[in-house]
Amino acid sequence: MRRRYLLLLAACLLIPLLAARPAAARTVVGAVNTNFRWLGPDDKIVVERYDDPAIAGVSCYVSRAETGGVSGMVGLATDPSRFSIACRQTGPIAIPPGLPKKQLVFTAAAAPLFKALRVWRLVDRQKQVLVYLVVSTKLVRGSPYNSLSAVAYGTR
Repeated sequence: MRRRYLLLLAACLLIPLLAARPAAARTVVGAVNTNFRWLGPDDKIVVERYDDPAIAGVSCYVSRAETGGVSGMVGLATDPSRFSIACRQTGPIAIPPGLPKKQLVFTAAAAPLFKALRVWRLVDRQKQVLVYLVVSTKLVRGSPYNSLSAVAYGTR
């Protein structure tokens, strides 16, 4: 009976992580080593580009820390919740009708379980600006670290 409850608890915790993750075209732009490790890969800062799946002409560049060493090599390391985001207009911006005021647009795992980097899009319709906010989520409580970027889409 106890095993059944543990399996049910595990399923309840894993289903939200595996379900309905926004698909994003992620491109690794490059990486810079920050700490030498004798065993396994070095610690580094990775820069990735995410093209907004709903807004043509907007790309976000996210830099994030990636832990190396043996634990990083086998995928068991928990990356620090420190990152930066810069979003830019990379082509003509086309705002689709009915765009939600707040929407999760990118998700990337930051640990083997229960921690992810998430990018939210907020729409400031009054100023015609798209605001992108990157935060870290954890199972129990999120991280206060965040970064923000904005892209104007209207004509002035």
